[in-house]
Amino acid sequence: MGGIEIVLTPRTRDLGNDFQVRRVLPAGERCSVGSFVFFDQMGPTVLKPGRGLDVRPHPHIGLATVTYLFDGEILHKDSLGTVQVIRPGAVNWMTAGSGIVHSERTPLESRKGGASLFGIQTWVALPQANEEAAPAFAHYDAAALPVIEDRGIRIRLIVGTLFGRRAPVTVFSEMFYADAVLDAGARLELSAEHEERALYVVEGRIAVDGTCVEAAQMAVLQPGAIVILTTDRASRLLVMGGAPLDGPRHLWWNFVSSSCERIEQAKDDWRQGRFAPVPGEMEAIPLPE
Repeated sequence: MGGIEIVLTPRTRDLGNDFQVRRVLPAGERCSVGSFVFFDQMGPTVLKPGRGLDVRPHPHIGLATVTYLFDGEILHKDSLGTVQVIRPGAVNWMTAGSGIVHSERTPLESRKGGASLFGIQTWVALPQANEEAAPAFAHYDAAALPVIEDRGIRIRLIVGTLFGRRAPVTVFSEMFYADAVLDAGARLELSAEHEERALYVVEGRIAVDGTCVEAAQMAVLQPGAIVILTTDRASRLLVMGGAPLDGPRHLWWNFVSSSCERIEQAKDDWRQGRFAPVPGEMEAIPLPE
């Protein structure tokens, strides 16, 4: 397959309330692309009136979560006291570092008529030197993110650098993550400025140097080469990647670390209630046994 190293197909996971996600990373064939170690597609779905996404408070260490929506909205709350609604085209970047707790729910006012939701959550493993960084949260509205337009292509840069532009989100390593909308017949050239690269087709289909990648598939691209993306229909994709990780990472539940011992400590900290709580939340997801 010209330009493609491997194609990944997601597995389905149930988060409750009839809400399912498609999980692409980590996969047996590929654990990461750049520093991206986790990739979930949420929806598209319309939940029954009165129902919504309800991800109860849960902890993270050693990573940053990146939330990006195409439709709907999510209310984020965390142990720093942050209360932030995210809507389509905006980005939430939450640095877990030494430890943070957050919840993700459909706002109450959005549940009345049946809430829609469609988006992506990714996890970025922090460099080893920053794994214990102080937890932090940043939100940027859609208008704050760079947009690149050219001959049937519109790209919103969510995180990092691409085509000479830089998103305002503070990151810990060289990376890129962008939302690209292509008209039928459009052509997008991806340079080799980032060592590891992948694309995920959200809608439509994309040909990578002539090889077709369908919706809900991720194509990990071969390093070091210019790759040409084309499409015969209106399509949407996410492109992502960056510098390789600075060593192996261990993933267990919501924890990411270069150290197995650190993950064991995080397990015990959650079990014993040592993580700071989310203000106003009275429940939490228990540690899996």
